[in-house]
Amino acid sequence: MAYAFENMKAWQEARKLVVDVYRLLDGFPKFETYALCDQIRRSVVSVSSNLAEGSGRFSLKEQLHFYEISYGSLMEAYNQLIIAADLNYIGADNLEELRPQIDTVARMLNGLRSSLIKKENNSKP
Repeated sequence: MAYAFENMKAWQEARKLVVDVYRLLDGFPKFETYALCDQIRRSVVSVSSNLAEGSGRFSLKEQLHFYEISYGSLMEAYNQLIIAADLNYIGADNLEELRPQIDTVARMLNGLRSSLIKKENNSKP
């Protein structure tokens, strides 16, 4: 039996993004391990984690809250990856390779958000 979040396409894509970002972070300078590198890890993992947590909530309002946090974490991770490219810890090409994945997850999160808002509005008397 799978949990609801495991069937979510957004969670599946966010999970792939986590793996790709972790692999990319292997090339960071060692002195960044507990600084920017750690921040990127936490924010990118937060995307899929908040999707999972939100899927376990029973109210639409709570689900929406966690999906919005997930989107914010995605933007945070992307910002930090831009900074990593600015510092030449990753190449601009690495960032451009991740961009389509980030865009896909962002679109899916926006879709989830819109869907929940519609459901919430339809359930009001």
